[in-house]
Amino acid sequence: METLREQYEKEVVPALMKKFQYKSVMQVPKLEKIVINIGLGDTKDNPKSLENAINDLTIITGQKPIVTKAKKSIAAFKLREGANVGCKVTLRQDKMYDFAYKLFNVALPRVRDFRGLSKNSFDGKGNYSLGIKEQLIFPEIEYDKIDKTRGMDIIFVTTANSDEEARELLNLLGMPFRN
Repeated sequence: METLREQYEKEVVPALMKKFQYKSVMQVPKLEKIVINIGLGDTKDNPKSLENAINDLTIITGQKPIVTKAKKSIAAFKLREGANVGCKVTLRQDKMYDFAYKLFNVALPRVRDFRGLSKNSFDGKGNYSLGIKEQLIFPEIEYDKIDKTRGMDIIFVTTANSDEEARELLNLLGMPFRN
């Protein structure tokens, strides 16, 4: 069975070169990185929640996350500058392709009433964002060992110049878009 990276090199590159008439292989957009972020609002009340989120993200991605801190103090949210507000992981190279494959073929089909991802979540520069409501869709997470369901933001950063190029790239990689 070929990996997502091999599929990119064998099938996706020639298809994109043909569709967008690129003169060089270097012009073909590629997946640069995937950033997975878990924002936590309850770290002040429950310091253990940050530890649990870090463990979940480590299990899902196979890489240790970094803790994100608040940039500003916001009195309305009872938030101080420098307080821990979440954790994130940046995946590149093989880990990135492995995670994308697992997300497209294993995790997303496990979402209840899943009909595909929106085609409108591009940012205008060829990057795609999606939110997941619970970490339980990943097979590595054991239902009995979680303290609470946590959502996460997943951002696909590409080298594409336009949303159309990025949409075609992600579609060819197997991202399940809605029709």
